[in-house]
Amino acid sequence: MSFEQLFTPQVVAVIGSTSAGKLGAVLIKQILDGGFEGKLLSVNPKATGCHGVPGFDSVQAFGSRVDLAVIASPADTVVSVLEDCGKAGVKAAVVITAGFKEVGNQTSEDELLAMARRYDIRLIGPNCAGMCNTKHKLFPTLEVLPPTGEVALVSQSGALAGVVLAWAAQQGLGISKFVNFGNGSDWGAVDFLTYLKDDPDTKVVAVYIESVRDGRAFMDALAACSAVKPVVVIKSGRTSAGKRATASHTGSMAGADAVYDTAIEQAGAIRVKTVEEMLDVCNGFVSLPPIRGSRVIIVTNSGGPGVLAADHAEESGMQITEPSEKVKENLRTFLPGHCSLRNPIDLTVEGNRPGYQKTLQFAAPEYDAAIAMNICPPYLDADELAWGVIDAAKQSGMPIVANFLPEQVVRSSVKILKENGIPNFSSGEKAASVLAAMSTFYNRQDARAKLAPAKWADVPYQQEALPVQGAMLEPQAMAWLSGNGIPVPEFYFCVDADSAVTACESLGYPVVMKVVSPQIIHKSDVGGVMVNIRHEVQAKTAFEQIALNAQGKDFRGVVIYPMINYQQEVLVGLTIDPQFGPVIAFGLGGIYTEVWRDICLRVGPLTRENAMEMIHSIRGSKLLTGYRGQPACDVDALAELLVNFSQLPFRYANLAEIDLNPVFMLEKGLMVGDVRVIQKS
Repeated sequence: MSFEQLFTPQVVAVIGSTSAGKLGAVLIKQILDGGFEGKLLSVNPKATGCHGVPGFDSVQAFGSRVDLAVIASPADTVVSVLEDCGKAGVKAAVVITAGFKEVGNQTSEDELLAMARRYDIRLIGPNCAGMCNTKHKLFPTLEVLPPTGEVALVSQSGALAGVVLAWAAQQGLGISKFVNFGNGSDWGAVDFLTYLKDDPDTKVVAVYIESVRDGRAFMDALAACSAVKPVVVIKSGRTSAGKRATASHTGSMAGADAVYDTAIEQAGAIRVKTVEEMLDVCNGFVSLPPIRGSRVIIVTNSGGPGVLAADHAEESGMQITEPSEKVKENLRTFLPGHCSLRNPIDLTVEGNRPGYQKTLQFAAPEYDAAIAMNICPPYLDADELAWGVIDAAKQSGMPIVANFLPEQVVRSSVKILKENGIPNFSSGEKAASVLAAMSTFYNRQDARAKLAPAKWADVPYQQEALPVQGAMLEPQAMAWLSGNGIPVPEFYFCVDADSAVTACESLGYPVVMKVVSPQIIHKSDVGGVMVNIRHEVQAKTAFEQIALNAQGKDFRGVVIYPMINYQQEVLVGLTIDPQFGPVIAFGLGGIYTEVWRDICLRVGPLTRENAMEMIHSIRGSKLLTGYRGQPACDVDALAELLVNFSQLPFRYANLAEIDLNPVFMLEKGLMVGDVRVIQKS
């Protein structure tokens, strides 16, 4: 009911001063300028009206139901204003007023929320720029009034939202609903994603976030909404977030922004880097039918820009394949011989309406989308070329985006394109980016539709403690992994040379011997690893040398393993993100970990499908599946390891980070070669 009163109120009270330039007066004018058709009243201690709107000294004084309160009174009055609203039966509020936790005043914000809870009032803010519902002609916002459309904008930042709304108005991109939730003391991104999922007026949801309180709940809401309609996310703080000290490979690679990246991807949404890109992608989703493949045909009248667009499309994951000979034969029947029939197809400056129309139509059966480019000299009729593109889109049904330039020459043709459902972008590269984003979204949506709905928020933690308190030594960690169903090689922990020799003989030569010390992390750096030990003398010498190299450290002994003939090394790790909880890392191990940083992250726990997708998503996956005659590794065993491993942080409450590096991949099975466990302090 509160969402209904927020977005479709019949009676709205604006609470604040109506003096010239004050926010109360500004908000009333905004609402009037937007054409609100319900009842509007002004509330302030002097009961002063504004712009013909009647004034009252309290919401209760109105004497009738008020659906929505828009509060712009001083910060020290907001709690009492909410009490007045609660006594009058108001159930939804927009608190524009600043001066709360954003300036360190957490106490007042807590009091504000407590008063709202006391009277069952739901609110956005405080410290927000308001909201709008264009279809309801409701604009209680400090920002530009946008045109009506099908894109909903949910923003944590008022200033950023203002930029988006201004650009949207400038570009004619229509908005269905807009919400800036400011401090987010009550309603936030999760709530509005849940609401907008079923909003019939919204076709695409755009979200700007700086941080989230509950990452796993955010993922659930994002996934539910993305299963129904496109969600485009922009997240600030990409470069500075994640620069934290950590003792493990996984922790250093799973920076905060990288986790947001994978969380948004796992939930099925599209992440963009800039506001301009967000508007472009939203424009594509609103204007075009779904794109479920990656084959793109580029038709241009200028070779250079066409090649740049093709390069960017391929870099973005799209396929710029040549047309078949059959298509080329058809094109030769009407195109001049000097036209390039590869991809891009270059019509040259002689390109005309039939040229664009027929070329796009003949190519359509072999492609999933097209970019129509017209770098138009002033003497050509750009409108005619636009109609050629429009005709092809209507007759073929293929999604087509345009890049008509320069603006001063093609202004009228761009208007014609837009009116006929073909978005125009300011460069071929931007057009390619939009097609890539749309293809990615719909392919993810199709893949996720075949799986059980993902849930992250409700995974139970069993709160079992690790078997060792404090630093877990490698032999203890290996035994713990084995007890949790994770394959480890047979090993011995030895504290003197004689027992080390006996252990080597029991395992059978050759063997590997490694130092055990809570003070030595990178064992090979201090001469703490001896490999290919083949007889008793080497075994005794290796122990003595390791002990010597560890002088001055807390030397506990050595751990001994058989030498393993493996196909490939991989890394498997996890870290606990403060917003999203357990995050699993996978990539090539050994030297590749630091050199290539070929790492894939996923928020846990993992399903088998998640695990297989991780394995095949890294750049070096061919090294695991057999490359140039090399034997394939057991990826099924690796997927099982990833699934089991991802469950550990839900079973053991005090896990902070784990590295399994390397994990030795075999033709049949696998073995963990080294482990580091870090407990929460």
